[in-house]
Amino acid sequence: MRILQIHNFYKQAGGEDTVFEQEAQLLRAHGHTVEQLTFSNNNVTSIKDKLQAALGVVYNPQSAGIISKSIKRFKPDVVHVHNFFPLVSPGVFWVCRKYKVPVVMTLHNYRLLCPSAVLYYDGQVQLENVQQRFPLKPILKGVYRGSKVETASVVLATGVHKLLGTWRGKVNKFIALTPGAAALFQNSSLHLRPEQLSIKPNFTADPGLGAATREDYFLYLGRLTEEKGIRTLLKAHTLKPFPLRIIGTGPLQALVEAYAAKHPAVEYMGFRPREEAMEQLKKARALIFPSEWLETFGMTAVEAFATGTPVIASKIGGGAHLVQHQHNGMHYTPGDAQELVRQVELLQQLPDLARALGQNARNDYEQLYTPDINCQMLVSIYEDAIGLKKQQTSLKEIAQL
Repeated sequence: MRILQIHNFYKQAGGEDTVFEQEAQLLRAHGHTVEQLTFSNNNVTSIKDKLQAALGVVYNPQSAGIISKSIKRFKPDVVHVHNFFPLVSPGVFWVCRKYKVPVVMTLHNYRLLCPSAVLYYDGQVQLENVQQRFPLKPILKGVYRGSKVETASVVLATGVHKLLGTWRGKVNKFIALTPGAAALFQNSSLHLRPEQLSIKPNFTADPGLGAATREDYFLYLGRLTEEKGIRTLLKAHTLKPFPLRIIGTGPLQALVEAYAAKHPAVEYMGFRPREEAMEQLKKARALIFPSEWLETFGMTAVEAFATGTPVIASKIGGGAHLVQHQHNGMHYTPGDAQELVRQVELLQQLPDLARALGQNARNDYEQLYTPDINCQMLVSIYEDAIGLKKQQTSLKEIAQL
């Protein structure tokens, strides 16, 4: 199969970029031909660049021309869009329609529903935006880059294409990463058809099983931001000073550093390469996944599963789906520090339970999140998209007779 991947890199690298690269490598390893067409926000530097990007959020003719040339030259069986914002624009879907190429899009975040992309601001989940074509509250709050103007441009780009029917009529398949995310997109202002949504989790390469006997510490691995539940994690630690290691950087880094300086049981390790982070996972009693927003997935949880490490997760978003209470980890109510402490204490007091949860976690990884299984799922979605496109083309031709 010939796959054209299209992706707009942000200035700050993130999980979407990793998935984009990993899926290309995976498909190539299984004999598929993959071409990548990329755009980067790092190229937007001058005032002229920023103006052109702003004017092109609804339809970027320059990007559309580049995509057209790639499609005509490469002749893909399917186009897979990971991120179109802001330089690619939703125009990519109209170009694919013009050349009758099936198109798939991965829903890595909630940008189609809310300009914040995470449905979280003012310290809470904001679900009212899900049903609105042009949500105004986020604009007034300036949730995108702290700018009302830039936030309005995001709302305009997604809202206009809701009116034009782009999301319902020009995308053959959307990939949601969990059933919860799929349900949210299904019941939204996008008005997607049920057959448009497929569920496929992300995957991770096998880092190897962790130690049979674990050390006493618990591990947090991820960005240090409000929505990730860092404050709840630290609050729980004040209630019960358990051994805790924290890996990651972000806006709340100063808060974490200051807390660790005063509490010897906390070791702040800053940024660590993936290999080092995996070694920490392999020795940890459990990973703590305290997120307080509707994560579309939860890669660190799956990485923990792969090492045979149980996960204590807040019961919301990706954590609610990936972690099954008392099977591969433990749940607690989002934001409830006391309940989080109780789960930590349980795994401290019952190492055999932690070991059993870890074994189940590893089994789940082998059954659901390996590269080979993921490739099968991805290719199946591509085949479905091609089939739906042929069906739509046939129906259109019949209607014209």
